[in-house]
Amino acid sequence: MKELISRQLVKYLEARGVEHVFGLCGHTNIAVLAEMEKSRVKFVNVRHEQIAAHMADGYARAKKQTSVVLSHLGPGLTNAATGVANAALDSIPMVVIAGDVPTHYHGKHPHQEVNMHADASQFEIYRPFVKRAWRVDQPHLFPEILEKAFALAESGRQGPVLIDVPMDIFSKEVDVALFERLRLNTKGLRKPSLDEQTATEIVRRLVAASRPVLYVGGGVMLADATTELREFVDHLQIPVAHTLMGKGALPDDHPFVLGMTGFWGTRFINEQCRAADWILGLGTRFSEADCSSWEAEYTFNFPPTRLMHIDIDPAEIGRNYPVEIGAVADLKQALAALNRAARRLLPDGIRRPERQGEIAAARALFLAGNRAHAQSDAYPMRPERILADVREALPRDAFIVTDVGWNKNGVGQQFPIYEPGTIFTPGGYATMGFGASAAMGAKLAQPERTVVALVGDGGFGQNPALLATAFEENIAVVWVIMNNYAFGTIAGLEKAHFGTTFGTVFEKDGKPWSPDYAAIAKAYGIEGVKIGSAAEFKPALERALKSKGPVVIDVVMQNEPVPTAGHWNIMDIYSPGRKVNHASTTVTAK
Repeated sequence: MKELISRQLVKYLEARGVEHVFGLCGHTNIAVLAEMEKSRVKFVNVRHEQIAAHMADGYARAKKQTSVVLSHLGPGLTNAATGVANAALDSIPMVVIAGDVPTHYHGKHPHQEVNMHADASQFEIYRPFVKRAWRVDQPHLFPEILEKAFALAESGRQGPVLIDVPMDIFSKEVDVALFERLRLNTKGLRKPSLDEQTATEIVRRLVAASRPVLYVGGGVMLADATTELREFVDHLQIPVAHTLMGKGALPDDHPFVLGMTGFWGTRFINEQCRAADWILGLGTRFSEADCSSWEAEYTFNFPPTRLMHIDIDPAEIGRNYPVEIGAVADLKQALAALNRAARRLLPDGIRRPERQGEIAAARALFLAGNRAHAQSDAYPMRPERILADVREALPRDAFIVTDVGWNKNGVGQQFPIYEPGTIFTPGGYATMGFGASAAMGAKLAQPERTVVALVGDGGFGQNPALLATAFEENIAVVWVIMNNYAFGTIAGLEKAHFGTTFGTVFEKDGKPWSPDYAAIAKAYGIEGVKIGSAAEFKPALERALKSKGPVVIDVVMQNEPVPTAGHWNIMDIYSPGRKVNHASTTVTAK
């Protein structure tokens, strides 16, 4: 028996447990949309493909499942590219299915085809950032490619893949047996573990160390290994520092959590890493901002500090620092092996009351130093006050989705996360525009959970048309727009180093200007609230959370820099020989 490929594609997605597909229509993919109308798979319609890709990214993080994007060729594919690249650099599994020109038009440069250097080559655009890009040249190859695509997206270091499908392939029939045989294939590959000998050796070195530190990255969350991590930390009481993406691997109120390292880390946290004699890295790539541009005087000093590193991706082990023990393993299984070794070697564990006291004292000192700003009644609001009010209003298990700027760097430094895997941020690509859309994906994945997007006005302004989708699907996200009338972080950089904010602040006739985002929300059919004083903010947020609908809250914020104790050597490029970071560019408009 034969059926259209478009029909069998949708049936395959149903059988695989796919519940949502994110995308936008085009003449190359409407055959699939027509079949999806009859399906229990929900198509989430957007007004721009970047929104679709970011929604799929947030969905995959919250659902812990590979997400699916359906795109058109040409501008559809390139519009989605930024969101797909963001997912790639944060190791988020995603399958992008894109229509293409008909096979019989290859070489003729038909409507919207990309072929400047080779015919039928639009899929090549994605090669630098997806794990693999396939073009389906024959109908009978499509089932096998589809199965391989999901397997590759989910295996090893997870990430996006692209299946590029000429539109006539979607409308061809193929023997259903080619799809049916895929049902016999496993849908989850076994992942590598850590052998007992290596686990024992790692534990012995940590136990013998005088000042060991665990350095945790986002790979722990991707491996769903936070329970195993906590067991290991509780048993051996080893302090835990983390990357931006590793935030929330343990609750921020855990007694052995140091906090985020690097440029936006505190001096205490960075010095704890520099003073360590042994560090065990878990699921991290030791990226630049987290490591103060790898300069030894700020965050890490290898050697004399000695490093062990476990990651699912062998390319990351030893990339930036010399490693004495490197192991390729799934973090969940590796930590289970480490826990077995630790309990075998030290059944009663280790107690480190002095280290615990140091961490508690440093945490209390930081909170005390930040208290005045966190309680300030000033308006425009202090960013610290915004974060403090948001934290107080939210349940412990709420999802927080950030964009870039204060809402990423400040949140990493100052905003407590209490449940593992409840903060989503654009780490590797640092994409402006991620947060507002990704929050909607997270809410669709976990509809019973509270989801708040902390975004800047620059980030929200990238794609405000996302509100159309929020209204149509009633996606109950609360967007808090931390509005500083600028691309604030870059404005602070330019002001500090060049004495100007040209091209970074939003002005009309020389005066600070911002769209009325509350009014824009209302135009889309969504509740919008414009805050006029610090005292108004928290009650407005609490009302929004209780409304169970989408709400935009526009609050004017002072553009004060996030405090920095680490280093980023772009500062040396701007201002050689000067210790300069960011400057305030606070506006007075309300």
